[in-house]
Amino acid sequence: MFGVYGHKDAAKLTYFGLYALQHRGQESAGIVTSDGKTVHEHRQMGLVTEAFNEKVLNNLPGNIAIGHVRYSTTGSSVLKNAQPFIVSHAGKTLAIAHNGNLTNARRLKGELEARGSIFQTTIDSEVMVHLIARNMHSGLEEAIVKTVRKIEGAYACTFMTEDELIAFRDPSGLRPLCLGKLNGAYVIASETCAFDLIDAKYERDIEPGEIVIINQDGLKSIRTRRHHVRKSFCIFELIYFARPDSSIFGVNVYNVRKKFGEKLAEEYKIDADFAMPFPDSGNYAAIGYCHKSGIPLEMGMIRNHYVGRTFIAPSQSMRDFGVKVKLNPVHSLLEGKKVVIIEDSIIRGTTSKMRIKTLRDSGAKEIHMLVSCPPHRHPCYYGIDFSTKGELLACRNSLDQVKEYIGVDSLGYLSPEGMVEATGLAKNCFCMACFNGEYPIEPDEEFSKLCLEK
Repeated sequence: MFGVYGHKDAAKLTYFGLYALQHRGQESAGIVTSDGKTVHEHRQMGLVTEAFNEKVLNNLPGNIAIGHVRYSTTGSSVLKNAQPFIVSHAGKTLAIAHNGNLTNARRLKGELEARGSIFQTTIDSEVMVHLIARNMHSGLEEAIVKTVRKIEGAYACTFMTEDELIAFRDPSGLRPLCLGKLNGAYVIASETCAFDLIDAKYERDIEPGEIVIINQDGLKSIRTRRHHVRKSFCIFELIYFARPDSSIFGVNVYNVRKKFGEKLAEEYKIDADFAMPFPDSGNYAAIGYCHKSGIPLEMGMIRNHYVGRTFIAPSQSMRDFGVKVKLNPVHSLLEGKKVVIIEDSIIRGTTSKMRIKTLRDSGAKEIHMLVSCPPHRHPCYYGIDFSTKGELLACRNSLDQVKEYIGVDSLGYLSPEGMVEATGLAKNCFCMACFNGEYPIEPDEEFSKLCLEK
């Protein structure tokens, strides 16, 4: 997500902000703008560069904007579910962009429908708009306060009307959200890398449980976080999801991933000719591993940079195709060699299995794999798309079975203790439910990606 308040080129800044955040979603892109009176919108399936051009951006006037790139974790990948989601209510236009998952969305939707609400989409973000609209008689500020007291789960949101920009974050802080400034204008983004592209200055993170309201009177902060709710930053953001040049949760992603690799070198001693990542996800842990272990770093596979990230492609068939065209081995480097693969994670295992076979076919003598996080054994209900146990290879298989399935000579995972220590933050500030099953927020029964379509 990206938001701007108080800049004449709000739409173009949002376009570049979304471009920097493209790694967070590839299915659709949208921008909503306002000139203080009239709201304009454009949403389209596909990448940011496919959805927008100069003509489209020129038709999005105004000095307020919010934008969104979608990675569907609730609701099908169709245009009606693209964000920002926009409605008109009582003479006011409301638009929202949301990163995360509401764990009680199905229950809230049922309650709202019983009271007459009619839903246009199957995204959980629409639930928030209905709740806000129902409380608008108390004023927008109070309506948002009442809404965040009812919703549960993960939400980092940008929200706008004709004349205000609002951002709010769940009390656990599961998803990142930050605030910046550019020549007097305010900017909001999921990650700091979006600020870098437009030369905005990072000011601070929007705190867990905080609501930030920006209008002609300036910036107002409302704190709603309750003391009994602990911070639960998603550690998978640091392992995989965030861009390495971003700083989230108060730490730099590149440095943390490098330290993951250093911890792997401390925990595993392997005799090998060289270590290599599967680019780009394993690159930074591989640098740390080689620096600490003394084993040479090589690039045994070369990436085609015109192929998207396989993990967040919306279907398995697309993931498999992406694996085949994304990486190509350097045969002369691999032949007869003992190789250590540094990988950031193993989720479903299909990607790793195909890549290991490619290395075998290229003549690698031994292949060892080290993974810079513990095994994923539990679903994520907070905005990462592995929402059932059946999708997780390590959930239904032992370490030896995973090793046999993907076809390596040995397999090692980073310990939970080593992973947390590498971040430099306290263990109790992370959500590690995908590893240990300890959920900071329990989801409603029958939660699934398509739960609002039933």
